[in-house]
Amino acid sequence: MNILNPEKFQHPKITAKGEPRAEVALTRLETVWFNTGSLCNIECTNCYMESGPKKDDLSYIRLDHVEGFIDEIKLSETPAKINVHEIGFTGGEPFMNPDITQMLELVLRSGFSAIVLSNAMKPIWQKREELKNINAKFGRKLKIRVSIDHYLSARHELERGSGSWDPMIRGLGWLIENDFNVDVAGRTMWDENESTTRAEYQKLFDRLGLELDASDAARLVLFPEMDETMDVPEITTACWGILNVRPDAQMCANSRMVVLRKGDNSPQVVPCTLLPYDSKFDMGPSLKSALGPVALNHPHCAKFCVLGGASCSS
Repeated sequence: MNILNPEKFQHPKITAKGEPRAEVALTRLETVWFNTGSLCNIECTNCYMESGPKKDDLSYIRLDHVEGFIDEIKLSETPAKINVHEIGFTGGEPFMNPDITQMLELVLRSGFSAIVLSNAMKPIWQKREELKNINAKFGRKLKIRVSIDHYLSARHELERGSGSWDPMIRGLGWLIENDFNVDVAGRTMWDENESTTRAEYQKLFDRLGLELDASDAARLVLFPEMDETMDVPEITTACWGILNVRPDAQMCANSRMVVLRKGDNSPQVVPCTLLPYDSKFDMGPSLKSALGPVALNHPHCAKFCVLGGASCSS
């Protein structure tokens, strides 16, 4: 087993080999994510967010929290830096949050587009009437990204648990029937080449009547696996040229996430959707305080973003 060297990802400025660590400057803040809380109706085998029915390390974000950040965006005196057009909600399962539909109404009414990452199971089913009303008012401005970990039910359930496929298909079918703007998120853990994976997802979408082009990487997002205990190279300043990857293409170049940790009185802003728990990445209580560069000092920075090329934004 290839276990992570404990000397890696320790110092924010230098790697274990003493080389200068890469960092990403904020080009312009365009997407703000809210983690709605770590509670989820299911517990996946390898959950990116360590969520589950008993996982409450991240508390429910509230409507008044979102209102405060929306006000900050509107009143910003630095439009060259804070030019937000998209608000995202992730979890946990966002539709378990009791304020979720009110938060969506606020965001959309304020002129932003909204994206929600959901498993499309029971929690979304219970919010059908409120969501229909929101969709009728705002239409394509609201996007629901549904997690389908594999195009085959058996493999999806290996990750999501036995009996998880049919409720997801029912929820997805309801979204399609009611003309919601839907994207899909899958995984690349199955030892398949990407062209085969996308072709098979396309067959699934066609059977379901989902008008989605599986070859479009922004509509079918395929996420690499993450395991912070497995060895991964640290990203140095030289890596940008070696890998032919741009710093401004990374998620933290244009996004931030708001989290409310259990026991805290107020939310914190963190660099991205992948680092909700590690307080060394806290950037302060406001968006203005979170405009500085981000040191790529975590295995997820390397595995998921730089080497995996993934981003949660649409």
